[in-house]
Amino acid sequence: MNGTTAWLDLISPSHPFFFRGLLEGMSDIAFRTTVRRKTETMALARESGFDFEPLGRDFDNVALRTAAVPLRTVQLSVQAPKTDVSLSARNAMCVLASRARGIPSIHFTDNDITAYVDAPLVERAFCRFRSAATHHVVPAAFQQSELTRWGADPERIHTYDGYKEDVYVANFEPDPSFTDALPFENYVVVRPEALGAAYVDEERSLVPSILESLAARGTNVVYLPRRPGDRPHAEPYDEDRMFVPDGALDGLQLAWHSDGVLTGSGTMAREAACMGKPAVSFFPDRLLSVDRSMVEDDMLVHSRDPEEIASYLASVGTDKRAPDRERSSRVREEAASLVRALIENPENPALDSLPGPIARPTSAGANR
Repeated sequence: MNGTTAWLDLISPSHPFFFRGLLEGMSDIAFRTTVRRKTETMALARESGFDFEPLGRDFDNVALRTAAVPLRTVQLSVQAPKTDVSLSARNAMCVLASRARGIPSIHFTDNDITAYVDAPLVERAFCRFRSAATHHVVPAAFQQSELTRWGADPERIHTYDGYKEDVYVANFEPDPSFTDALPFENYVVVRPEALGAAYVDEERSLVPSILESLAARGTNVVYLPRRPGDRPHAEPYDEDRMFVPDGALDGLQLAWHSDGVLTGSGTMAREAACMGKPAVSFFPDRLLSVDRSMVEDDMLVHSRDPEEIASYLASVGTDKRAPDRERSSRVREEAASLVRALIENPENPALDSLPGPIARPTSAGANR
């Protein structure tokens, strides 16, 4: 053991998978984990094998959600475990609490969406607070000005050549019995937009129109509401064609066994794209730089036209080929080497001994 201890703070559903893939093999580093109560985050953290302490929660109400951030920051400053360094993703709370506790912080993001929206003052403050992290780890496609314009030191922004979803897709193994728990073998996944989030201007969801188009074509759907207000979109349809799970499902298994993934945000579509599965984003504003990179590489389709989306899915068929994990494995290895170096030398901005960049992603979906 090298004696290093690290605090990991998970606040969103994608974080358990990402950090499990990233930190695998670092058994010589002692990790202490806290988790925010937000949608499926705690259930997925438990499923991913994390031993954690619940700390703070999210709210459906925008005003309460905003107020909960400074409250949880104070909680973390007082109650978070004593460690040498912290790790978090898009998490101003952990970054600020780390500064209050006098420890360096490693911040992960692939989201530069606030570069394109008129964010309110609170969201701008969150951007500035996140940018105060000691180090930032981002995909090579990420628009780094979204960090530097809020005060991040360019020398402390470190890149890996790939996508964060590659990090955990690399070790993915399909479970052939997964669909036994579903009412059908063939289906597409639909996940609504994050309406109410500061980075989404749209007030009305496209989901009702998408579900109508899919139903008209006889397509089975696994529908994953984000919040209680999303659930009524599925009510007009028969349960044997429109499945709404009661609890959290393994998102990677769900994507792999599907005929396509449609999401109003980005994570699930990028997961599917990294597997070489049909992936559609119907995000209502300008795409993140990582999503635009995937679109350019024919790994991802972006559309706000329900008929175009349904037609695309019909055109790609139901090809369930083996996932290509070789490129994702190289991405994971590069990112993990970078993070280990940062954990062990958090005060060193220059990490010249890291491996060189790996090849850019190939067009996994080009033949679709």
